[in-house]
Amino acid sequence: MRTDGTWTVDSLWKTIREEVEIEARKEPLLTNFYHGAVLSHKSLEDALTFILASKLESTTVPAISMRDVLEEAFENDPTISKFVRTDIKAVKDRDPACPGYSTPVLYFKGFHALQAYRAAHYFWSRERYQIALFLQSRISQTLQVDIHPGARIGCGILLDHATGVVIGETAVVEDNVSMLHGVTLGGTGKEKGDRHPKVRRGVLIGVGATVLGNIEIGQGAKIGAGSLVLKNIPPHCTAVGVPAEVVKGLRTGQAGLEMDHSIDIFHGDGI
Repeated sequence: MRTDGTWTVDSLWKTIREEVEIEARKEPLLTNFYHGAVLSHKSLEDALTFILASKLESTTVPAISMRDVLEEAFENDPTISKFVRTDIKAVKDRDPACPGYSTPVLYFKGFHALQAYRAAHYFWSRERYQIALFLQSRISQTLQVDIHPGARIGCGILLDHATGVVIGETAVVEDNVSMLHGVTLGGTGKEKGDRHPKVRRGVLIGVGATVLGNIEIGQGAKIGAGSLVLKNIPPHCTAVGVPAEVVKGLRTGQAGLEMDHSIDIFHGDGI
């Protein structure tokens, strides 16, 4: 966040810089990359808007102009900075392929797409629809993640691999949700109004799962890979299949934090 026109230094940013400095010494060929992306910047926000702008630029909106757009959102909505940090920690905690806090900032397009969406959502919420839709289009084209800027997404989110993720306009994704590539949170047809899924806290959605309609995925639930979900799923339950059915109750825990994709089919009375 900015205080009197300057970015405050925080412990996470210090850790990211230290990680990148170590990697720069180990891999001199990437020194310019590390310097341009991280080491030349005074804050996490500064570095992230630079990285995102370099990915989202186009022939008509160059990186310097794209960065101005992103910085406007980051500077005027302090929750974005908070959510960015929570998302970084979520990736580090849940993804075994993430060795450090700098890794998602530098390399993970799911993280990049999510933070760019946050800027688009800022503009959508202020009825600046054309900028928001332009950002959505660039995110989809360059990162293969299509999140409508009207969707409401909390913090502590992991989009693992992320290719092919689609999230519709009236979808809600609460805190600490994890989803893998190919997940769709979509509508069922031409209906208007509130028409997309509501994914509650701590949900885990597996690879290629499709969740359609204004339905609710209860807190801590797990959706198996490749499932088609067309009805409400109770909290702390596992649902699999086409169409998906509840096969087991988790009883306790948050599947989105545990990241256990195994499914033991429940046989017996009740959940």
